[in-house]
Amino acid sequence: MESPSKRRKKNDTKPTPITHRSLDFFFRKQGPSNEVNGTFKGTGALEKSDNIDDDQSPSEQTLTDEELARKLQEEWAREDGQGNDEITNSEERPDPTHAQEIEHNMEENKKDFVTAALDRSDPISQAIPIENKKSVLGLQSTASDEDKITLTVPFDQSPLTFDPSQYVSELKSHWAADGGDASYALLTRCFYLVNSTQSRIKIVDTLVNCLRLIIEADPKSLLPAVWLATNSIAPPYISLELGLGGSAISKALKKVCGLDSAGLKTLYDKHGDAGDVAFEAKKKQSFTLRKPKPLTINGAYQTLVKIANSKGHGSVEQKQRLVERLLQDARGPEESRYIVRTLVQHLRIGAVKTTMLIALARAFRLSRPEGADFTIMDASELAKLKKEDLAVVWSKAEEVVKTCFARRPNYNDLVPGLLEVGVSDELLLRCGLALHIPLRPMLGSITRDLSEMLTKLQGRDFSCEYKYDGQRAQVHCDEAGKVSIFSRHLEVMTDKYPDLVALVPEIRGDGVSSFILEGEVVAVDRNTGELKTFQTLTNRAKKDVDLSSIQIDVCLFAFDLMFLNGEPLLDRPFRERRGLLRSMFVEKEHHFTWVRSIDATSADSDVVLEFFKSATDIKCEGIMVKVLDNLPNPDLIGEEPDQAEKDDTPGPAPVTPSKKGKKSSKKSQVDKEQEKEKGSRRKALLSTYEPDKRLDSWLKVKKDYATSADTIDLIPVAGWHGQGRKAKWWSPILLACRNPQTGSLEVVTKCISGFTDKFYQANKEKYAEGGDNVLGAKPSYIEYSAYEPDVWFEPQEVWEMAFADITLSPTYTAAIGLVNEDRGLSMRFPRFLKLREDKSVEEASTSEFLANLYRKQEARIQATGGASNNRGGDEDEDFDE
Repeated sequence: MESPSKRRKKNDTKPTPITHRSLDFFFRKQGPSNEVNGTFKGTGALEKSDNIDDDQSPSEQTLTDEELARKLQEEWAREDGQGNDEITNSEERPDPTHAQEIEHNMEENKKDFVTAALDRSDPISQAIPIENKKSVLGLQSTASDEDKITLTVPFDQSPLTFDPSQYVSELKSHWAADGGDASYALLTRCFYLVNSTQSRIKIVDTLVNCLRLIIEADPKSLLPAVWLATNSIAPPYISLELGLGGSAISKALKKVCGLDSAGLKTLYDKHGDAGDVAFEAKKKQSFTLRKPKPLTINGAYQTLVKIANSKGHGSVEQKQRLVERLLQDARGPEESRYIVRTLVQHLRIGAVKTTMLIALARAFRLSRPEGADFTIMDASELAKLKKEDLAVVWSKAEEVVKTCFARRPNYNDLVPGLLEVGVSDELLLRCGLALHIPLRPMLGSITRDLSEMLTKLQGRDFSCEYKYDGQRAQVHCDEAGKVSIFSRHLEVMTDKYPDLVALVPEIRGDGVSSFILEGEVVAVDRNTGELKTFQTLTNRAKKDVDLSSIQIDVCLFAFDLMFLNGEPLLDRPFRERRGLLRSMFVEKEHHFTWVRSIDATSADSDVVLEFFKSATDIKCEGIMVKVLDNLPNPDLIGEEPDQAEKDDTPGPAPVTPSKKGKKSSKKSQVDKEQEKEKGSRRKALLSTYEPDKRLDSWLKVKKDYATSADTIDLIPVAGWHGQGRKAKWWSPILLACRNPQTGSLEVVTKCISGFTDKFYQANKEKYAEGGDNVLGAKPSYIEYSAYEPDVWFEPQEVWEMAFADITLSPTYTAAIGLVNEDRGLSMRFPRFLKLREDKSVEEASTSEFLANLYRKQEARIQATGGASNNRGGDEDEDFDE
């Protein structure tokens, strides 16, 4: 939200007894043929207004705008032969808005006047009907705008008891009056219920029920509903962004809700969330001169697409009009809240990618659109199953949907397929690999050191590869020679690396027609081949790079091949994929080559250690370790645990000790550890390529992990003025982790260690008071209630942090309920390591990751027989500035 350039004098609470002008004053400059939103057109109304102005008595001159509008409408209705009985008179309201403010707002918005800036302390219960005549100006009560029918749908029930068919016919007849499409109110109802709980089970159940109702009542609205619920309008590899600034939304809120800049800033300072500001502003709006056209799910999505597609001359004004139209058509405060949150790209309902995929899988196992013939399951039969058996049923469906989306990450492909064939093997065929559509990359699990890695891969053949300090790239090439390059986050980088595009014909072997390979793009010295840092690579332009102007040379170090000559290779062992990569492609010195690697077993610890040292000596981050072959023993083949939802989880977490006393706790811990060991022996470490999964088949050992304890990626959210020589900087700095279920940021710790003076200076300049990167008040999505910081940062960076140990904290609520019902987790002696430029805020560590680190720490202490450092206190005692 933009801050006002000049603070205006705030309105008094009591009305000032001054003369109000007639409506003609506000519309005098409109001209005889101008139209005000379809409700005020022609000369008749103006002439009537002029006559009234000339003949006004002293008592009439003191009428409020609301009273005057009612009087005018009553007289016009009589003249049209409609009579007084057709006008519903409401009780007069005692708190009129000042004429000066009305004049200011009406003059400002005279070309597109939409709302009456009438701020009342109580809602209006009766509406004045607008007659279908162009010469009649009517006031509409906003209190009756909300969709009351949708408010009764119990989306938060269990999907096994929720029956969409009970609501389909009533909702269809309700939507028929507005074109037949599902209303946005249905989605708002779902968002509200999801936002009202922190239970992941409830969140999934609510989404499942909402999706089922849309599937059965209006399947064509399902795709836009999924896009809106995931707070996006297109996959990342399609450049389609809203491109809205805070000023566009601020202007729209002021115009639609009749606010001035001071009033808007007051609301924002109080609530700190743009959606909450819209909620409060809409709640205070009592009347509108234009009856809202009810928003539909499809209409809201299409408007967002129009905003994103607005380019060139006049696009700013066009976007502004579209934003205003969305807010005008939002019925009630809740719709306004979520429309604005959608516009600012922070929906905060916890419907992350994996949650949505789970909800889709379950919804299509229970419901299907009218006319579809794929098989679904009976909810009543599922309700009879045991919890473990039901989990198996769900997991099979979820794995199919997740696999499809990992290989083709676009809801435009997934949702239509689900509507036609449901969760089936045919869906896997429809959503297979495709050239120029990036698949989600496979990820590696974190290990603390080489000894832990060797223990995990004991008895297996593996490959150790240099982990280069560059940018991961996925290169696609079709038979016609068209090349596409995608980042780890599936963003298009083809224009960033035209030199790699030009290189493809030279590296493609004679038998290669099409391929998808993966590698690391690293900045190099073209003459010597010396590797340069990632920071050097970031200085390269990000788009529209001209071959003749390239100053930072790069080399592509290839490490995997997922598609070759029209055939997917994902199910082939890594040894076979690597062999094809090295035999079918041609090296070009300092331009294209393979990652340096050695093959080893857990018995070759000295060789692996020497290789690790050689990697760090040439400025690599460490090494990647990958299983080469699948085990031949079928008894050992099992399903890997799906850790896609926990991308930061460093392997299986030790079990939290029981609270039922030391004796029972110890016994329970031993039993559970034995069960875990038994289960782990049966897990197969598959050497196949598993898109969008983080498995122990790939392990990464970084030099930071080898020289220190675990690290965590946190988001800086606030700071205090330093003391002593640090008085001109922010110190300490408050850091938070993500809660992906609630969409909130949970504060973990303060940090004063690891910063250089140069970093302090740059940080203070970035988060300067009154600048664009600081907030006026604590945002509602940040969970923190201790000592108020001097400034709140706009969350936009990720910092890698080291620490001594993790403690239970009475101050911070991060991960509360995951290891302790009453206390959250914090860190002692946190230390800044580096800025993670390769990570966005959405990829910062989660509260579950923090809880897992705590469990690992406690398990190590118990295993060594040591005493816990966990004093259960606040880490603040460790600060001494």
